[in-house]
Amino acid sequence: MTEQTVIITHESTVSLREVTADTVRAICRLDVSDSQKGFVAPNAVSIAQAYFEPKAWFRAIYADETPVGFLMIYDNPEESEYFLWRFMVDARYQKLGFGKRALDLLIEHVRSRPNAHELNLSCHPGDDGPEPFYRQYGFSRTGEFMGGEAVMRMDI
Repeated sequence: MTEQTVIITHESTVSLREVTADTVRAICRLDVSDSQKGFVAPNAVSIAQAYFEPKAWFRAIYADETPVGFLMIYDNPEESEYFLWRFMVDARYQKLGFGKRALDLLIEHVRSRPNAHELNLSCHPGDDGPEPFYRQYGFSRTGEFMGGEAVMRMDI
């Protein structure tokens, strides 16, 4: 049996999908580059945390039929609190626009939630981490820090 090569490109359709028993292993195998490992927890840890936090909402990021990333938010409409808790694109699929398009889909989802006015996140400050990506997307620092990470906010 020969292995098929799957080609994904900038034009691939990006979607957010539930992680299922059939897909969880593939999602857990996704990983960032060695230089990024200190910025985001492994997907297996995130999924485990989500199962013990009732306000967690998580999805796999797909490009066409290929899993390319993972995201998770803290979804608390009672307190108008929406927080991007985890966001990663596998090292093999970075720089193809999938992160931006996944964030577009996430923002669309959060806007549909009750009392949603802003989306917050925290990240390692500085140009070597994800902060430049978030700034370019439209997030700005609040001046607050959480666990040594800069808190950023975007009005939605």
